[in-house]
Amino acid sequence: MVESMLTVNLLAICALDGLLGDPRWMPHPVRWMGACINRCEPVLRKRCISAVSRRVAGCILAVFVPVFSFLAAWGLLHVAFLAHPWFGNLLWILLGYTTLAAKDLANHAWEVYHRLCSGSLQEARQAVSLMVGRDTARLTETEISGAAIESVAENTSDGVVAPLFYLVIGGPPLALAYKAVNTLDSMIGHQNEPYRDIGWASAKLDDLVNFIPSRLSAGLLVVSAHIRHAAVANAWKIYRRDCSRHASPNSGHPEAAMAGALGILLGGPATYGGVQVERPQIGDSANLPQPRHVPMAIALMWISSGLAILLALVCATLWNSL
Repeated sequence: MVESMLTVNLLAICALDGLLGDPRWMPHPVRWMGACINRCEPVLRKRCISAVSRRVAGCILAVFVPVFSFLAAWGLLHVAFLAHPWFGNLLWILLGYTTLAAKDLANHAWEVYHRLCSGSLQEARQAVSLMVGRDTARLTETEISGAAIESVAENTSDGVVAPLFYLVIGGPPLALAYKAVNTLDSMIGHQNEPYRDIGWASAKLDDLVNFIPSRLSAGLLVVSAHIRHAAVANAWKIYRRDCSRHASPNSGHPEAAMAGALGILLGGPATYGGVQVERPQIGDSANLPQPRHVPMAIALMWISSGLAILLALVCATLWNSL
């Protein structure tokens, strides 16, 4: 039943995300995942004395949360489909909807843009702190703009393309397992202490599951630059030149495509937990990010999301015809 409804279900999921985003009042699986990680990780880290034991504990955590998320979603869907196919498809749509974040990403970026336009750097710093993990208390206007654009680029993959990719392959259970991996990485997959050892497995697993989506996202951003009448040739050139400069094997792909499309410089030094990190520069060093580039990045994200949806629908239609 779900195979025959796959195209309709995907359309419904995308429509819900585009219209509603992520209402804070609504129960959300990702927040439950975060609460689980917040409870388990400190306990495991305190009980594991050596670096080896922390890595083993981190491996257990990196496997447990995604597997539990997958099995919980699969079990709920199984019961719902046994009750009635329509109940099953409705739950399929609701669970799948929670894995997309295009509307929420756009809202956060617009909030940063509006705060920058109002001239309140302090409010803009607070707004961008909801999008990035770096320290934001002393960011300049240029740095705030760059941080927001980098987040839009990276989350085009993490919040839209990757969930759609896994929804088509394995439905909400696999998409929620992906979100569990992504949440683990964002919370504990850091190279600095105290997460260096316990978050190692989560970071590596996130690198693995984002390998294809990040490169697909970069390609969609390059195509979006053409549709948006942006610098498509530059987007392709910068992508090919700079995609491997990022410390992450995946994040550099959408960021390089975005930097090239906008003709700006991304990356550079950033502070995390009071420690300055020298990040490589991506893009055209002659042009620094400005507030006006943030809406342009949002537009490219929306076009890429639309292209990703079309691609997902084509794949779903082909799947149905098999």
